[in-house]
Amino acid sequence: MKIYNVTDEQFRPYGRVVRDIDFTEMVAVLKEQTPTPRDVVYVPGLEALEALPAARELTRKVFGEMPIQVGYCNGHNSMLNALEYHRSSEINVAATDAILLVGREQDITEDFTYDTALVEAFLLPAGTAVEMYATTLHYAPCGVDGAGFQVAIVLPRGTNLDPQERHEGGEDGHLTAKNKWLLGHPEGGLPQGSPMGLIGKNLCVTE
Repeated sequence: MKIYNVTDEQFRPYGRVVRDIDFTEMVAVLKEQTPTPRDVVYVPGLEALEALPAARELTRKVFGEMPIQVGYCNGHNSMLNALEYHRSSEINVAATDAILLVGREQDITEDFTYDTALVEAFLLPAGTAVEMYATTLHYAPCGVDGAGFQVAIVLPRGTNLDPQERHEGGEDGHLTAKNKWLLGHPEGGLPQGSPMGLIGKNLCVTE
């Protein structure tokens, strides 16, 4: 698999590097206060991250003064497994090198399938932050050369929390959490009943 860098021209359809905010403290909190398990853990919001000046800057400069949550996705992973999207941008701040597997919402078919051959891979270097646009399909980051990863995840407040209603049929049937639409891979190890949609190979960054 060819792996580009988020600074390369190929990343422009998916997002941009956030250059006007200092993420030094956020990276330090991720390294010092969050775990890196053998699997993958996602925490929607962590007070120690949300109290930082960088979080206030993100609220003001990126999310237009909308309330946000700052959590993290850490662990060990090398597989695609699924893709998701939101009705909003997502900020990723890397405390370690990580690889992002991304695609375009526009390539989801009318019957809500997506060919994994269209996925592209990008290195997110440690200390770098990117905004991924709302139309960018993504899921848990991957580590580099088998190493663990630590990435802060910034989204509008309430995103990825449990839904309050039942959702069925079409795109609505792919809503698995608030502001989260999911297309799983049959070999992705997702919980029983998760909506599928990815066709083709369950990609691995080491191949």
